[in-house]
Amino acid sequence: MIVLGIESSCDETGLALYDTERENGSGLLSHALHSQVAMHEQYGGVVPELASRDHIRRAIPLLEEVLATAGIAADQIDAIAYTQGPGLAGALLVGCSVACSLGLALDKPVLGIHHLEGHLLSPLLAPDAPAFPFIALLVSGGHTQLMQVDGVGQYTLLGETLDDAAGEAFDKSAKLLGLGYPGGPAISRLAEFGDPTAYKLPRPMLHSKDLNFSFSGLKTAVLTVVKKQQALANVCEQDKANIARGFVDAIVDVLTAKCVTALKETGLKRLVIAGGVGANTQLRASLNAAAKKKGFKVFYPALEFCTDNGAMIAFAGALRLQINPDAAKRDYAFNVRPRWPLDEIKTI
Repeated sequence: MIVLGIESSCDETGLALYDTERENGSGLLSHALHSQVAMHEQYGGVVPELASRDHIRRAIPLLEEVLATAGIAADQIDAIAYTQGPGLAGALLVGCSVACSLGLALDKPVLGIHHLEGHLLSPLLAPDAPAFPFIALLVSGGHTQLMQVDGVGQYTLLGETLDDAAGEAFDKSAKLLGLGYPGGPAISRLAEFGDPTAYKLPRPMLHSKDLNFSFSGLKTAVLTVVKKQQALANVCEQDKANIARGFVDAIVDVLTAKCVTALKETGLKRLVIAGGVGANTQLRASLNAAAKKKGFKVFYPALEFCTDNGAMIAFAGALRLQINPDAAKRDYAFNVRPRWPLDEIKTI
């Protein structure tokens, strides 16, 4: 079965083709992605209307690209999976409309996929894929959650952020330091040159005795330090690097500690990291060190699949259809869910 995946929840347009008949991790036939980062950079963040219009321009050329790369014709597609939510309403509607229009034109069934489920399952695309069950840290610009994943569609929320997501804190703190958008990669690079002893920033909820997170206070601490330095004189580049290092160390310490606690409480030995912040080098180094010390194994998606992409949507759709071939429907009415808690997702 060949499944087309379409992702358009925010500021990346991604399409991919996945073949369930391929073995040994070779099912991904092709994938293509267009990022809108350059377009939104001048605004310091995503502009929803511009994002939606750009998805419209990119979807069909990317479809043609993945078909040509895979060497198949459109009528060879067996089903179409698209991101139904959560995300920006207008952006989601573009992907949904493309999927439903193609489905109607080709007489193929369509299947709405939860965006976060795509991220949770994306590490399974790797050759060294984790087996169920595992703990998953979903960490991105919009979400920071710890989940127990017992199978496809079987997700238990263990903890989540009470305010800012980790990626959001990265972006906002980077903006305070005068860095560009997106802020996560910029502040991470700058932190490599910082002195880890210069600023000891707070580790919010590190000892909260639960698995929830809070990062707004950390962002406020960065603001306080920046304002104090500005009152004394202009913040020099080394000051910025030191503040960045203090911020990154704080957020990484909290994420790592919560992951270790989740594994201990559940008795599981496999940890999966998903979402854009999963590409952060300091976080990976910290988790790898903890895994070696505590005796668990950590799995990451390939760097190209940390951000939003069509491959994870095609793959999630393929897994669902393998378990239940009737999950996809020939119902082409547009139906998106900008707000869609993962714990509301239906099991197969």
